[in-house]
Order: sequence, then C-alpha cells, then structure tokens
Amino acid sequence: MKKLVYFLMLTIMAGNQVFAQVPNKEKKALIEFYDATNGKDWVQIWNLDEPVSTWYGVTVANGHVSQINLFRNNLVGFVPESIGRLEQLEILNLAFNSISGELPKDLVKLKDLKVMRLEMNRLKGSLPEALGKMEKLEELVMFNNLLTGSIPESIGNLVNLRVLNLSSNLLKGIIPGSLGNLVHLQSLGLFENNLEGAIPTEVGNLTALRELVLANNQLEGDIPTEFGQLASLRILQIQNNKFNSFKSLQSMDEARFTVFDYDKKDDKQNFKDVNFSRTRMADTKFEDDNDE
Repeated sequence: MKKLVYFLMLTIMAGNQVFAQVPNKEKKALIEFYDATNGKDWVQIWNLDEPVSTWYGVTVANGHVSQINLFRNNLVGFVPESIGRLEQLEILNLAFNSISGELPKDLVKLKDLKVMRLEMNRLKGSLPEALGKMEKLEELVMFNNLLTGSIPESIGNLVNLRVLNLSSNLLKGIIPGSLGNLVHLQSLGLFENNLEGAIPTEVGNLTALRELVLANNQLEGDIPTEFGQLASLRILQIQNNKFNSFKSLQSMDEARFTVFDYDKKDDKQNFKDVNFSRTRMADTKFEDDNDE
C-alpha cells in the first residue's frame, strides 16, 4: 500500500512538473528577451534556473506562455525577433519602460494576441504593414513613442479592436478609411501626430465609439456629416487642426458630452491649457489597473 501511495505521489509530482514546463523554443525566446532588455537590472528579475511559470509577469497556460506583463519594470533595450516564437501569447504588456529600437517584424506572428500595450517607451520606426494579421487584437496601445510612417491600411482587419491609441508619436499621412471596419471600437486616440487630409467619412460606422481624440494634427477639410451617427460618443477632441468648417457639429447635442473640444470661432480653446496629461485617454484609463 505504501509503495502504491509513493508511486501515485511521484506520478502527480511528475505531472505537475511537465505541466509547468513550456516548449524549449518558448523558453529560449523569453531568455533572449530578458537579455535584450537588460534583465539583470529589472525591478523584478527572473531566476532563470527556476521554472518559467515562476518568472515575474509570465503566465503559463496549457503548457505555453500566454501572458507577459512587465509594466514599469525598468526594461531597457529592444524587443528581439524571437518574440514571434511565443505563438500562443494573448497579452503583451511592456508599458512604461525604456524600450527602444524598432518593432520586430515577427511581432505579427502573434496571431492569438488580444492585448498589446507598448505605451510610454522609446520605440521608433513604422508600424508593420502586416499588422492586420493580428486579427484577435482587442487593445492596441502605443502612445508616447517615436513611431513614424503612416497608419497601415491593414489596420482595418483588426475587427475585434475595442481600444486603439497611437497618440503622441510622429505618424504622418492620412487616417485610413479602413478604420471604419472597426465597428467594436470604443476608444480611438490619434492625438498629437502629423496626420493630414480629411477625416474619412467611414468614421461614422464606429457607432460603439465613446472616445475620439484627434487633436493636434494637420487634419483639414470639413467635419464629416457622418459624425451625427456616433450616438455613443462622450469625449470628442479635434482642436488644433486645420478644418474648414465645423458645421456638422451643430447637430450634435453638446450636453451629452463629458468633453467636447474644437476650435470654436467665438471661443477658441488652447489645447495645451486643458487640464490633463498629453496622453489623457489611455494613461489615466490603464495605469491604475496595472500599477499595483
């Protein structure tokens, strides 16, 4: 009987050990990431001799790495291409660190990713043209970086997006009309870039949108009449652009808005005087949730 109990205990322990393991390629990818972001100087470091499931900010589910949450952990360096090996990753939160360099091309291989938060870093270069392949994304937040280039048309393929914030970067070009495909989008922030041209009429398709922040760009033309379709909108900030007319806003009931800012001819507001941070939309929304 004792031998049977002993055997069962060994079996359970072995099973737990196997369950806690991840494929070797995933462990190697994590170690490369650790080295590339100066892991030895992190606030919370990893003990590479311990199982991956014990590493700070790493969640393992069904034998695979499913989450990496290293919010404000003093990451310095770059994200290596090997990040793309974490094929079952669902959450990647590297916000409020000092990561520099360009986004790795293999980032788009993370087809199961639902949340990608890279805000408040020093990332440069352009957004991947193949960004639209990450179709399960629900939150894409990259404000306050040094991103350049244009917003890829393929972003319209991210039909599950609820939050998109690319504010306070160096993006240029037009706002792609494909954004109109993001019918579940609740929050859109493109504030303080170098975007130009007219606001696409397809924005009127975003009927779930509650927050639209396009201030401090070079946008022009007339405000689309389709703005009247945004019945859920509660925050609208489009000031400090080059619009020709705000006539379409006259049909909107200002009383339902928490914030309703545009360059009124009779009361032009200075966006820099508004009492909130440059990254108001996402900063205040997410920081308290992760800074524990």
